[in-house]
Parts: sequence; structure tokens; C-alpha cells
Amino acid sequence: MAVYLILTLLVLTLALPVRKKQVNNKRLLAVYQGMTRQDAVNMIAILMIFTALFAVSALRLNVGNDYAKYVEFMHLVFSHAYVPTEAGFNAVTYVIYYLCGFENYILVFAVFAFFTIFFFMKALWQQSEHFTYSFMMFMLLGYYFQSISTVRYYLALGIALYSVKFVLKGDWPGFILLILLGALFHKSILVVLPLYFLASLPWKKWMMLLGGAFCLSCLFLQDLYLKIVVFLYPSYKDTEYLTGGTSIVNIVRCTAILLFSLYMYRDCIKGNRTYSFYFWCNNMALALYLFGSFLPIISRIGYYLTVTHILFVPALIFKVKDDKKRQFIILAGIVACLLYFAMYMRGAANDGVRILPYQTFLFHEMPMTLSERGY
Repeated sequence: MAVYLILTLLVLTLALPVRKKQVNNKRLLAVYQGMTRQDAVNMIAILMIFTALFAVSALRLNVGNDYAKYVEFMHLVFSHAYVPTEAGFNAVTYVIYYLCGFENYILVFAVFAFFTIFFFMKALWQQSEHFTYSFMMFMLLGYYFQSISTVRYYLALGIALYSVKFVLKGDWPGFILLILLGALFHKSILVVLPLYFLASLPWKKWMMLLGGAFCLSCLFLQDLYLKIVVFLYPSYKDTEYLTGGTSIVNIVRCTAILLFSLYMYRDCIKGNRTYSFYFWCNNMALALYLFGSFLPIISRIGYYLTVTHILFVPALIFKVKDDKKRQFIILAGIVACLLYFAMYMRGAANDGVRILPYQTFLFHEMPMTLSERGY
């Protein structure tokens, strides 16, 4: 755990001096004045953050819930055997193995780590109004550490977060193409096509009533909806993945953000396309956790909505006009994230996470996989 604690402290410290330049949109003519001192600080700090995050991910060995399973899948891909993983994952694996001349799974994990961190960092830098606070939430809410545990899904999640910029600009072709690219690595990302579209709509009262009726129908038509899910995802049939479940922590988190956003609704959200999108992502996530607990892998669907919290919450916090209230909310948010981080790390060695103990190929050997053992 010392590796993760040192890493978290290091990157959060590096993020403190990062400041985004405020662009004056009222000026008709902008003159390029070269790189400022703050630009240089930003570039160096973000590069160092990226390097530190990538190094810990890329140097790991047999760390993460899916690591050994993926090593087996990669072997089967290179052997031209059947695997349940998507075409993009299979293609990247095969090309790397072919070019290396041996089963270099360490390099495959490093490539996925690079692009996962790249999409998250790019999204935070371009879309967050307060990079430091958003990055703090990214680290303490476990998004980075879960990317070590669940490789393909968190690459898709990073792509989904980055795709929000296309939704907000109304660039639907670009959004769809990016999501289809993500689906080559984890098909669950396809759920954001309808979800993000719904969140981008200017919701009317009749739409809210229709949404409420659909939520209530989930109490009586669960079998029908499960059949639809199995039809769309036949690989879930007769597996343990067909069991549902929900998260009290996520319900509390979404409820707290809903209450805070209602408090700020008139000042910030009303009439603002960006904040309205985040607002409805949170509302749909809360409805999903409350009424969709019977759905398989509900957390994976919900995370595509709640990942926008790391953009939405800082935007609202720093719009609070009263200085004392703003400082109190900033501190309360940090404390809540620290508590979540402590709770997450407490279970970091459990099945389903397994990012502890941290091991690296520099000092450890990979245990034999199923194909090597033969049983």
C-alpha cells in the first residue's frame, strides 16, 4: 500500500500549482504572446503526473482483478483460439505479440495503461473548470486504481468521459465514432449512446413524468427487462453476471450531489447546457441505483454516468458566491473523498479489486496460468 499512498501524495502535490488559463472570449482579436511561466508549470506538472501514474501501472505484475485472466486470454488470442474479449483488444494483443516475437503481456498492459491515463488526463485538462480539484477526485474516488484492476472497462470509461466534449458541442458524428472505437475494447460503452443523448436534452415536465413512470415500471416488469438485457448481451445468460445489486455508497453520493445541485440550480445549472448535462447524468445514475438494482453489472452502467461527477462537482463548488460557504464545501468535499479513499484501500486486497499487494516484474515472477498448468 505504501506505493499507492506515496504515488497519491506525489501526484496530488504536483497538481496543486496547475492553473488553467482563463480565455477572454470578449476579445475580437487574440494575439499569441508565447508560452507563459504558468504554461510551463502546467506542462511540466502534468507530464510528471502522467509519468508517475503510467510507471506504477506499467511496471505492475499480476496486480489487479483481471491480470492473470487477461494473460490467459492473450495467450489464446495469439494461439488463434476463441476468446470472449472484443476485437480491438484481440488485435492490439496479437500485433504486439507478433512484433515482439514472444508473448509480451507486460507491454500489452503498458499500452492499455498509457491510453487509459491519456484519455482521463486529457478529459480532465480540457473539460474541467478546476483541474486540481477534479484530479483530486479522480485519484481519491479510485478511478485510477480501478483502472489497474479492470483494464478494458476503464479504457472505455476514459473514452466515455472524453467523449462528453463532443456531446456538449453537438458533434454527434464525432461522439458516435469515438464510442464505436471504445466498443472495440469493451462493448458496455455502447450504453452511453442513449444515456448521454438523454442527458443532453432540455428536459420538460412530461419527460420527467415519463421517466418517473419508467422507473416505477422497474418494480413490476423486472423479468421483462432482464429478458431484453439478455437479448442485447447474450453472454450474460446463465452466468453469475446476471445477478444484480446496488451500492449504498453510490446512492448517498448521487443524493448529496443532487441536493447540492438543486441548491445551485438557479445560479448555475438553469440555462447552462454543460451543467444541465452533468445534472441529468447524476439524476439518471441515482434512478438507476434506486430502481435498477436487478440489472446485471449495474455498477458498470452507473459509472458511465457518475464519472461526470469529477467535472460537475468542482464546477459547482467554485461557483458558490459566499466565501465562507465555498471554503466549507471545498473542505467537506475533500474530507468525503478521503473517507472514500480510505474505505476503498481497506478492501483493495479483496477479490474483485486485488490491487494489493503491489508487485512489479522488476522483482517478481508471474505465476503459471491455466494453459501453462494444464488444469
